[in-house]
Amino acid sequence: MAKKSGENLEEIKKRFNKQEVDARAREAVLKGGRWHNAFHIDAPYSLISDPNGLCCCDGTYHIFCQWNPTPINKNWHKNKSWMHTATKDFINYTMPELSLWPRDIHDKDGCHSGCGFVEDGKVRVFYTANSRDEDYQRTVAQRFGTLQDDGSITLDEIQVQGNPEGYTAHFRDPNFFYRNGVRYFAMAAQRMSDPAKSSRPTNGAVLIYREKAEGGWELLGEVKTDYYDFGYMWECPNLMQFEDMDVLIVCPQGVKHEELKYQNHCLAGYFIGHFSVDSLDMIHGKFHELDKGFDFYSPQVFANEARHIMIGWIGMPDLTDTVESAEEGEWLYSLTMPRELTIHQGKVRSQPVKEMDALRKERTDVDVSNGQNIPIQLPKGSESDLNIVFGAARKVEVAVKWNDEKFVIKYDRDTQIIMLDREGMKLGGKGIRPFSDGKNTDVNIGTRKFKLFTNQELNFRLFVDNSVIELFLQDGEEACSLLVYPEEDVAPVLEISADKTGEVWQLGKFNYK
Repeated sequence: MAKKSGENLEEIKKRFNKQEVDARAREAVLKGGRWHNAFHIDAPYSLISDPNGLCCCDGTYHIFCQWNPTPINKNWHKNKSWMHTATKDFINYTMPELSLWPRDIHDKDGCHSGCGFVEDGKVRVFYTANSRDEDYQRTVAQRFGTLQDDGSITLDEIQVQGNPEGYTAHFRDPNFFYRNGVRYFAMAAQRMSDPAKSSRPTNGAVLIYREKAEGGWELLGEVKTDYYDFGYMWECPNLMQFEDMDVLIVCPQGVKHEELKYQNHCLAGYFIGHFSVDSLDMIHGKFHELDKGFDFYSPQVFANEARHIMIGWIGMPDLTDTVESAEEGEWLYSLTMPRELTIHQGKVRSQPVKEMDALRKERTDVDVSNGQNIPIQLPKGSESDLNIVFGAARKVEVAVKWNDEKFVIKYDRDTQIIMLDREGMKLGGKGIRPFSDGKNTDVNIGTRKFKLFTNQELNFRLFVDNSVIELFLQDGEEACSLLVYPEEDVAPVLEISADKTGEVWQLGKFNYK
């Protein structure tokens, strides 16, 4: 039996006054700031992280995410709660508000990640309630909740209490899926390792639960993959069907870095193949990353009208000290634009949902030949859809410049390697970041390299917001998300050392009401 909390539950509950939090969030959104983004959902203040509870009810999309509305001495990850906003078109949103927060013995130490679904015309959520005793030992429970008209979530019954034998209390992030009319959920888990199979004390895994006809849930077991020893924890599982293919998204932590892949401290990627709910076998190919940028993690995907829509977190665990907006405006991180996922030639591709086109305003056509490096003035908030023709050039360089600062994309045709380089920025993440947790090696947060196969042309869509860049290469074959913090408040210039055609769009802003 868990010991009594060392912190009084009533004191914890007093931190979360929804009216006060919502008023502060509204004030922060309306005030804005130079690094607050125009077409990305930001933290109004403090830290946001994992997208949660994505679903569509009666034509309205509901987006929740992790949020700490009550930071204490910049302990950004304490007091995990959920922020909520809603939209019908991914352009106009309701004001961000506090929706789910610690309020009883089960979730007093955090409302961790979970999924959303619609039941009887109501938005329902399923999340991990986290509690610790006075010895800091963790107890977890998986719990239902229901969204109310005032934006708050009422708490319902506990569904699964504790963690199964052989797995640690790092047991969270339930995510529903359906097979043959039966409801299942996938769980992020941390397995106590078999010394014969792994030198790590723990390994990441995904567990599957099935809803019983008489009510409640039964543990079926662990998804069987070929990646037993692949990181010490797998977070945020999503199991989806694309016609005759299954895709399992997971976020492994502590995977060894390689020169051209796995370069973040925490990864987000997928296995594609076929999954059996009977045997729990996942017959799959190799693990692919969903995003090759510096700042992408914990995505969540939901299906609506034959589309698979994904939103990710533009951030990275353990790197809050590189976030410049935390110092100036005391807010940290954003969410990606909503992306539609498709499958092409055995890989998942991603592109911004078509609704984002409604943000386009003034258009500038680009048609430059003979390799002339003519700067393209970008507006503040832009989308560049360009096709780069190599010609005789063996190397191509694309630079986004803010006076004497720059973010550079380099492509070498001979090696088929893309490099992302933000070392030319004065602020934010760059250089080598040491991780001393004993679970991984140091990580380069200034440059990044990966393979990209092309023939004669390089196609890209480049979205530049005030502190976020999202890049989509070769029709979404690769995506890259990253944070930049230009020191000067100026509109950027785009420079490309190759022939190019296409258009540049000025983009408008999300509207909050």
